[in-house]
Amino acid sequence: MEWPEICEDQHLRDLPYKIEQDKWGNIVMSPASNKHGRYQARLIRLIGKIREDGDIISECSVQTRKGTKVADVAWASDEFIKKHGYETPYSQCPELVVEIKSPSNTRKELEEKSDSYFAKGASEVWICDESGNIRFYKNGTETDCSELISKFAKKID
Repeated sequence: MEWPEICEDQHLRDLPYKIEQDKWGNIVMSPASNKHGRYQARLIRLIGKIREDGDIISECSVQTRKGTKVADVAWASDEFIKKHGYETPYSQCPELVVEIKSPSNTRKELEEKSDSYFAKGASEVWICDESGNIRFYKNGTETDCSELISKFAKKID
């Protein structure tokens, strides 16, 4: 099944799970808690207060060499949107993607997803843990802060 078919499948629309594809095209589902959803909404609001340019996308799908991955939050510059619009999934990664760790996520899984986003052009990947702590990565290396949104806090409540 291709990603557009998954998005349009009526049987998959109302599942209370985040859906992605692995490198073999299999559907992978992860349950999301209300706390996860709250962090997602909070990140969107905070990024939007600091970066008024570009666009913020929740559940942003990106076609990677390891299947279609769905970032919890992404920020795309005006230039990115002008070039790629809202294709689904994106063939290139927006400049910033944020993953919110769920209890089912392993560190290795998040590292592999981050590597996949960097390979598709992400400038930064942020990981938000289950306590709201943010870790910032640029080119696969952890940094003290974001360069794209330098005023962003290391913890959200």
